Amino acid sequence: MPANELVDDPLWYKDAIFYELRVRSFYDSNGDGIGDFPGLTEKLDYLKELGVTTLWLLPFYPSPMKDDGYDTADYLDVHPDCGSLADFRHFLKEAHRRGLRVVTELVLNHTSDQHPWFQRARHAPPGSHERDFYVWSDTPTKYKEARIIFKDFEHSNWTWDHEAKAYYWHRFYSHQPDLNFDNPAVKRALMRAVDFWLAMGVDGLRLDAVPYLYERDGTTCENLPETHVFLNELRRHVDKKHTNKMLLAEANQWPEDAVAYFDHGKSCHMAFHFPIMPRLFMSVRTEDRFPLTDIWAQTPAIPDACQWALFLRNHDELTLEMVTDEERDYMYRAYAQENRMRINLGIRRRLAPLLGNNRRTIELMNALLFSLPGTPVLYYGDEIGMGDNVYLGDRDGVRTPMQWSPDRNAGFSRANPQKLILPTIIDHEYHYQSVNVEAQEQNRHSLLWWMRRLIALRKQFRAFGRGAIDFLQPDNPRIIAFVRSFEDESILVVANLSRFVQHVELDLGSHRGAIPVELFGRTSFPAIGDRPYSLSLGSHVFYWFALTAPAGASVHPASDSALPKLDTDGDWESLLTDDAAGPLARALPGYLATCPWFSSKARPKTARIVEVIPLTESTNPCITLVEVEPSEGDPERYLLPLGFVTDVAAHELRQRAPGQVIAELSLVDASGQRRGIVCDATADLRFGRLLLAIIERRRRIKGE
Repeated sequence: MPANELVDDPLWYKDAIFYELRVRSFYDSNGDGIGDFPGLTEKLDYLKELGVTTLWLLPFYPSPMKDDGYDTADYLDVHPDCGSLADFRHFLKEAHRRGLRVVTELVLNHTSDQHPWFQRARHAPPGSHERDFYVWSDTPTKYKEARIIFKDFEHSNWTWDHEAKAYYWHRFYSHQPDLNFDNPAVKRALMRAVDFWLAMGVDGLRLDAVPYLYERDGTTCENLPETHVFLNELRRHVDKKHTNKMLLAEANQWPEDAVAYFDHGKSCHMAFHFPIMPRLFMSVRTEDRFPLTDIWAQTPAIPDACQWALFLRNHDELTLEMVTDEERDYMYRAYAQENRMRINLGIRRRLAPLLGNNRRTIELMNALLFSLPGTPVLYYGDEIGMGDNVYLGDRDGVRTPMQWSPDRNAGFSRANPQKLILPTIIDHEYHYQSVNVEAQEQNRHSLLWWMRRLIALRKQFRAFGRGAIDFLQPDNPRIIAFVRSFEDESILVVANLSRFVQHVELDLGSHRGAIPVELFGRTSFPAIGDRPYSLSLGSHVFYWFALTAPAGASVHPASDSALPKLDTDGDWESLLTDDAAGPLARALPGYLATCPWFSSKARPKTARIVEVIPLTESTNPCITLVEVEPSEGDPERYLLPLGFVTDVAAHELRQRAPGQVIAELSLVDASGQRRGIVCDATADLRFGRLLLAIIERRRRIKGE
């Protein structure tokens, strides 16, 4: 079977599901105790099976590793621990072959003090070209209005350099001097780095610490107009030289400041919505929707081509910068009772320990993350409920090796355990012998399988990634409810933030007559009428409802115009190899529900083609093995002959066997654009005869 290819869509990031991973902690291929790109390449099939679409890689550039690679020493190479540039190129090729995009880091604001640029600068005379690559001063009193970000470690934003006989400026650690963006040579050098990675095939860049690029007296040195001018320049440069690339701004700011990084669609394509993260935890802890609905009410609208990036946890602390002092104190009391759990202005813990390893709460938080407007970001290991180690320094406690199996070193490496880049988790509740991929693969009720189902379900509806949101205001504050709508899709999300059973009545008058169909079980609820819609929800329970057409609508399309319409720029083979989010896979559940041989006799949740058996030299027609997840029970597999028919034959087939027509298809391949239908191949007499001939030949060969 040909492999998946990337879809040519400039807005691919709006429907994406990001998976953030640390290469050094993911999988070690050579036994040195450190994860690398060959190891990551070996695990691409796992990530594809999980259902994520985009891999966000933490820094892998040459670095002294004082800040986990965010202290860059070379923008144009790979750290030897992670492999080589050739290893990265092979990984990138294999990821794209599986339909996975790759986003890497670009640390714009600062470098390591070991970067050749800084070493030249500190030895160069004042006013020289080399010295001006960084920001220098004879006194540490300039820009005194700028806050100190890492108060736990730094007492000033200035550090004296004995070689340069001057102070250099840094917004983060003292070993990370800030670049001077008033120097055009700095911008040209960074543009070369951008072109290097994007030309290689990287699909997007996360722009680290972008609010702090410029410094001006009398300001906080954050979100300055000059910063947005530079980002506009960067965007024009990327759009001119590259296709379908994405820029993601890391700006830990209040919504009204963060939205400026879109700049009416002229700057970054995406930006993180940092204030959402702590308020998700606050809403669940207080059992009140107000923290979440309030911060969303403060969030301005963004351009149609832009997107928020949302996450529950990542490689940094659960940041509490964008909360009030009172809210920060509450979060510390609720989620970080021990001082060692705190760092900077945040909490350095993983998702499962933060939520007391409560499965229902973990599912609820992920369901909210995946249903709010924006692109969800999943942190490696959270799909299996990994724990952390608060006794490790800095934020290393949430960067421990991925737990693949109960074997030595959690299956991460064959090295002596003492050589591992970080120790594995051996806490009894999160021990790698019980919390690992291998164990959860074998348990269909595990968190891993639940996350796969959640991801697959979200990918079936574009309303989650592109739709508007309309918050409902029920009287019960412990219930959060909203409708996501896009084109002909309307999804009702209802969640109980309380640990106790709750009742709610929802005003759904604008959807009167629609039938709510619960998406996980495909269970139809009573139609929405004139009165408030009544629901009872158990502890931390959530529902996703598709608001479908009124009762009496035909299950199977009655006319050709009602058939699902599929469009693809690839060939017929690529359509057959799409995953559960592909156009053909999305059309199959509706067709299977009408087939008399489908045992569940109800609309299946998902359908996925897992194998294609050609009947001739090409795959048209072919026999496909379709794996179906029904509304109830275990997954089932069916043999389904498929064919693509055009022109007169398609018209005749519509007339003779309309019930076996699956979808209309517009196909653009090497032979040009072709229009036709996808059908059960047995419906076409030619295909049926061919199938019978093959079966008869097999019988003769076997002597039957």
